[in-house]
This record gives sequence, structure tokens and C-alpha cells, in this order.
Amino acid sequence: MGDASREIMRRARQQVPEWSPAQVHEALERQKRADNQEIVLVDVREKLEWNDGYIPGAIHVPRGFLELQIEEAVPDKSKTLVLYCAGGVRSLIAGSTLKQMGYDKVISMSGGFGQWKNSGFEVQMPRTLSDAQQRRYSRHLLIPEVGEQGQLKLLDSRVLLIGAGGLGAPAAYYLAAAGVGTIGIIDADRVEESNLQRQIIHTTDRVGEYKAESAKKAIQALNPDVNVITYLEYLDERNVRSIIADYDVILDGTDNFPTRYLLNDAALLEHKPVVHGSVFRFEGQVTVFKPYEGPCYRCLYPEPPPAALAPNCAEAGVLGVLPGIIGLLQTIETLKLLLNIGDPLVGRLLTYDALVGEFNELRLYRDPKCAACGEYGHPEDLPVYADVCAAPFQLAHA
Repeated sequence: MGDASREIMRRARQQVPEWSPAQVHEALERQKRADNQEIVLVDVREKLEWNDGYIPGAIHVPRGFLELQIEEAVPDKSKTLVLYCAGGVRSLIAGSTLKQMGYDKVISMSGGFGQWKNSGFEVQMPRTLSDAQQRRYSRHLLIPEVGEQGQLKLLDSRVLLIGAGGLGAPAAYYLAAAGVGTIGIIDADRVEESNLQRQIIHTTDRVGEYKAESAKKAIQALNPDVNVITYLEYLDERNVRSIIADYDVILDGTDNFPTRYLLNDAALLEHKPVVHGSVFRFEGQVTVFKPYEGPCYRCLYPEPPPAALAPNCAEAGVLGVLPGIIGLLQTIETLKLLLNIGDPLVGRLLTYDALVGEFNELRLYRDPKCAACGEYGHPEDLPVYADVCAAPFQLAHA
């Protein structure tokens, strides 16, 4: 170490107090007994070092990204930050930097992770992506809001597609490409030639197959990481709650009112967010129904419109590419919910008019008197209007 380096270290030690691994361990044990979060343990080593093990409870902010990431990782500058690296040098320099950024209570662990490990204190091994997964999801790993931990979260996530039609087809493809680990598909319909104009997950040679099984083949060919569960049945009062209970997010790809009401009420009872989409000729819309945080479907439509005003795609037609746009918007909203990032469309309805190329947004509000999610709502006792809606009570062919 040269004179300049020694001088930098001397100044850093004047600014940043040091604790031994034993002192850090005792402080963390006291915090655990007191059940508070006053101390934040920050690992400033590089990714490859972190992969060899870390102190349980530590957050990882590599020294090279410290100035860019620390304020997001630890926004409360009144916290006590205990930094550690491999041997205690980088953590001292990092502590000096944090002092300049307004973090007053900064401590460096002398001896670093090496001395902690040699002292026999607990070490945790991180879960990491395989080499193949790092290559496949490399563009996600470059995004701070996703990164490796976000990708692992996606691989652990479960999304249920209600239908493998026009909306479900692009959603299934991109959820699979994103690495959502489990995709459920409920659809008892079979692939028809008329579907191929918009339901891009199916192919000519699979006409006559169950849509759910056809979609499963396409997904598995795209990404072997994904587990696909198929339900070759229609969604009804007997099965809806038991099926959706196993999933984190429900992506609604139906185009009939009975299924939407049925799904809405079951999602409220199971506390499952529903990413809703619908299409009609040249227009589409997307919103997110998050139980008891925003409005539900019945807040928007307490009762269905007359049958003459509620045609499905088979009756009214739809521009083939439109379900692709709306289905992908649903997919984006689903990923935001799974990763807990951004501002999902809760309480907002995004509309798209393909003929004029225009998006608009409408603000939606919960109805305190809603029969489903209101103060005195009873979603378990509500009708689904199967006998009055235009479409038969089954999954539709959007």
C-alpha cells in the first residue's frame, strides 16, 4: 500500500468507526431480541463474492454501485449502517462515501467477511440463476428493478390464464419468455381455423386440439423453465375458487359477462388480483382489479348490459392484431404485480382506439355500496347472470 492509499485509509478510519465481527454479531443478536430494524447490514462486495456466501440479513449493494443504489436500498438515513467487504478495506472507503451522502451512523466491520466466517458465525448461501438462465434472462438482469432477485421471484411465481384465446395467447407467450415459473391455463375449447387470425400461440397443424394443450406445447418449446398446468374444463361455481387459490395473479382473457362476474367474486373471496382486458372490433381496454385496494368489476358494472349490447367477438368481430396489443398490456401489468414495481393500473382504466392510434385513461373508484366489495358486500351470494348475458356461460373465444 502506497503513501496515498495509507492516507486515504487513515482519514477513513477517522470518519468511520470499526466493529469486530464479534461486536457486529452481538449487535445483530440484540436487535433480533428487541425485534427492531435499527441496524442495516450492507454487503459491499462484488457479485461473485456474494455468491460464495453472505451474512444472513445483509442487503447487497456492490461498492461500484453504492452511490447509485444505496438511497433506494436504504432511504432512511437515520438508520445505523454496518458495512462489510472481504477484508475490511472497501467497507471503510464505502463508509466514508456514505458519510458524505448524509448517512451519519455508519460502521465498518474490521476483518470483513473472511474474519466473520473464520469466527464460526452463520453464513448463508444465496440462491442464484444457472449459467443457462443467466444467458436467457440477461436483459432482465441488467434492469435494476428486476435483476437476479427479481428474476428468481418470477421463476417462483404462478399466473393463471383464464382462456388461451386472443388475449391469453400473447400473454402466455410473453409470460413464458419472461420466465414466470408456473403458468396455469383453463380452457376447454379446441383450436379452430377462425382462431388463427389472432390467437398466435396456436398453429394450423394443431387445429382440433384443446387450446390449453396447444398453448402448453408452444410454451414448453419456448422456455423449458416454465411448468404449464392445464385445466380442460370450463370455469364455474364449482371449481373457480379452488383453481384460482393456487395462483399469485389471474389474467382474465374472457369476453363474456358471466365468467367475468364469477371470476370477480371468487377473486375477492380469495384475495387474488385480476388483470382484466377486453377487445371489441378496433378498441380495447385494460385495468387491474386488486381486491379491496381499488374498484372491482361489479363497481364498474353492477349489472350486465342488455344482451343486444353485449356481443362477443364471434358476433362482433375483432381486428386480429388488437388482442395482441391488449394481451401484452395485461402481461406488463401482471409482471409489475409479481415484481412489486411501478404503478399498476389499479383504479385506472387504460383504453386504446386502434383506428385513431390513441390511448386514454379513465379514473375508477370503488363503490362503497358495491354488492361485492363494498362495506356490506357479500360476493359469495351474488348472481353471475348466466341466463341473461349474450354469450353462453363458458370460456369465450376472444
